[in-house]
Amino acid sequence: MNKKTVKDIDLKGKKVILRADFNVPLDENQNITDDRRIQAALPTIKYILEHQADKLILMSHLGRPKGEVIDTMRLKPVGDRLQELLGTEVFSLGECIGGKIKDIVETCSQRVILLENLRFHKEETKNAPDFAKQLAALADIYVNDAFGTAHRAHASTAGITQYLPSVAGFLLEKEITYLSQAVEDPAKPFVLILGGAKVSDKIALIENMLPKVDSILIGGGMAYTFLKARGEGIGSSMLEADKVDTAKMILDKAQKANVDIVLPSDHVIVKEIDQPQDKKISSEIPDGWRAVDIGPESCEKFKQVLSSAKTIVWNGPVGIFEKDAYADATKALAEHIAGLSEVTSIIGGGDTAAAVAKFEAEEGMTHISTGGGASLELLEGKELPGVAALNDK
Repeated sequence: MNKKTVKDIDLKGKKVILRADFNVPLDENQNITDDRRIQAALPTIKYILEHQADKLILMSHLGRPKGEVIDTMRLKPVGDRLQELLGTEVFSLGECIGGKIKDIVETCSQRVILLENLRFHKEETKNAPDFAKQLAALADIYVNDAFGTAHRAHASTAGITQYLPSVAGFLLEKEITYLSQAVEDPAKPFVLILGGAKVSDKIALIENMLPKVDSILIGGGMAYTFLKARGEGIGSSMLEADKVDTAKMILDKAQKANVDIVLPSDHVIVKEIDQPQDKKISSEIPDGWRAVDIGPESCEKFKQVLSSAKTIVWNGPVGIFEKDAYADATKALAEHIAGLSEVTSIIGGGDTAAAVAKFEAEEGMTHISTGGGASLELLEGKELPGVAALNDK
């Protein structure tokens, strides 16, 4: 990565403002149900404190308050959890900008300060210069460690870099390193697994990756648009009718590029999603039935291809994994990949990361991205505004 990181800047005696991604799930009692995003920011936070920064000011968004103050989206639970993890007091503020906040940051005895949810202000997502300037006025140095929002040009990811020396944190650096390497210089054979509901979400990714991969394994709802493009019957399975021609074109391009596209040959099918007791495994999908997972034969075929891979990128589950009855193939693939040796396995964020966590296969993966949208854009070959804005080495 050609951007400066926290290691390239003197932190001693400085006020550091760090953009983290603390967008964690909360239950109805405001308890955090999954703190992985907080844990992921700890190496950078600890490094800044150990290198004698005077103050560390943390900022994040939580949920989608759309410029309104919503009490259930306050960051106080994050501050409490951070305090437990760091073993040092975290001062959670009730606002993120204004003269009063600047005074508190200057005078308070606590070294770690957490600003209130940035998205309580619509100026954050609009990248309003005045809002970015007010955030910048709190510190001497800006650190971006929020990979999950690096694909957004917001005030706290892009605007603020106009006013402060700006560097990457360790999480951002790690994400860019692994994902860029997969795009630019993957060890071969390189296998891409794609799932999820829609072909339209993955077209740019497929087009960018086709010249680089050896095989693409396609499951999930998107597989049925491809099977339709091959002239196969898909019953009442998910179909993007306006993308059948696109799928045909991709299959043709892959053939010319000598890339093996593997589609499911058998399926777990149901008449009604909420009646899993009636599910069947079949190579045909009759009218009135729909596919909800790839079948065991397809799963074995996928595993066979994966076994010889040196690089694996997985974006999108291959079935409706949230329902245990339709999770078998996603679980089997997660466990299989986690058990492979001498392979770089990169898990795109979002649902794929959630699936890998659900099946307790995280330990065996090389890298699990913390950003679904950001990882997708990077794999599509796009430049991320939050990264582009940082100081070059």
